[in-house]
Amino acid sequence: MDVVVAGAGIAGLSCARELAAAGVTVRVVERGRVAGGRLASKRIDGRYADIGAAYFVADDPGFHALAERWRARGLARPWTDTFSVFPGEPVTGPVRWAAPGGLRSLAEDLAEGLDVRLATVLTTLDVDADAVVLAMPGPQALRLDPPAAVAGAARAQVWQPVIAAVLTYPERVWAELPGAFVNDHPVLATVCDDGDRRGDRAPVLVAHSTAGLARQHLDDPSAAGPVLAKAVGELLGIAAEPAIHAHRWTYAQPQPGGDAAYATDGRVWLAGDAFGKPRVQTAWQSGRAVAQAILQSTVR
Repeated sequence: MDVVVAGAGIAGLSCARELAAAGVTVRVVERGRVAGGRLASKRIDGRYADIGAAYFVADDPGFHALAERWRARGLARPWTDTFSVFPGEPVTGPVRWAAPGGLRSLAEDLAEGLDVRLATVLTTLDVDADAVVLAMPGPQALRLDPPAAVAGAARAQVWQPVIAAVLTYPERVWAELPGAFVNDHPVLATVCDDGDRRGDRAPVLVAHSTAGLARQHLDDPSAAGPVLAKAVGELLGIAAEPAIHAHRWTYAQPQPGGDAAYATDGRVWLAGDAFGKPRVQTAWQSGRAVAQAILQSTVR
């Protein structure tokens, strides 16, 4: 059996790993220059800052086992169970995990040993493969004119954009703050202390915008950077001016999906974190569920 997986984010990579472990010939094609998708880290001034997903939660037994394997190898670590809230009191929830080498290092670990072809765009579903897995946001999948069963699920997905701004300061001057949810703010949605998250104590904060601000600046995300830096400074009482690096995510956050883990017509499959609660773990579960369904379909 031969399978093509389009997208080297965590959904595509978890699918490909499961298939490869079962002996299936699988090729992963990724339009970007690196694997990871929204499990993204950017190298700035000699260190990686996480610019996509802020963390991951591992309360699924299978995903938690993977997190513990990463932990044993020094690739991931439990980070915090408490986030500040502005305005309001800190909230405690599940443990958020982070990666000392940046979250993209986890995607690179999943990609190890797989046939991953970077900077390669899938332009048609008419490829020499028994199955094609579209591990990507629904709006991107629709560009490939998928079959009706997949197209319907893709059209049902609703995505919000985000602009992430990496703010590098001369020194750490803010109070201890692993991360914060910012409610009812016109431009700012979350702030994370990347130095705390990564464990190197670098004076770096990463701010994520509201969808409203992102929509205004999708054509020029760098223009949103100073807006976010000003908002963070006012929120945390930081007078210093940071160096700013902004990154646009046109499809950053899907609305929560239903109970299905994927959509398919039997040959073309759509996977990702839009199927369920938007999480890194959900993307992993979706890709794995697709792989298991493909394997089950080959059982005679």
